[in-house]
Amino acid sequence: MFEQCLYFNTTSLARKLEREWTVAFKPFSLTAPQAFMLRVILQKPASLQSELAKEMNISRSTATRTLDGLQKLGYVKRSTSDKDGRESEIHPTAKAIKIRDEINQASGEVTKRIRKLLGNEEFERVVGGVRAVSEAV
Repeated sequence: MFEQCLYFNTTSLARKLEREWTVAFKPFSLTAPQAFMLRVILQKPASLQSELAKEMNISRSTATRTLDGLQKLGYVKRSTSDKDGRESEIHPTAKAIKIRDEINQASGEVTKRIRKLLGNEEFERVVGGVRAVSEAV
């Protein structure tokens, strides 16, 4: 019925992928969105919240809720920004830095499993195609 529906097929895929990454990040008590945001913060410490929202392609309010959860878990801290006094810089805590390699590895294992399932060429084609559609819309 929805074979040609981009919305239905991408959201269906997103739900399946969400389940995969949820299992991967469960040992860290992180949701998939929290873990991906933490990975960005670890890669780009002192980012502004607006920069994180843009990087993750989410609204600022969604970024706020995700950051609130990460802060409650002790993975990030906020500090006043010298760049823009209206915003906070987001910094990883020592607790976050300690699990950096482990969460990257957990995510990498999911990617490796899916890549093996699809094959390298198809995996690259699908990811590239989805990114292209996302950028075009």
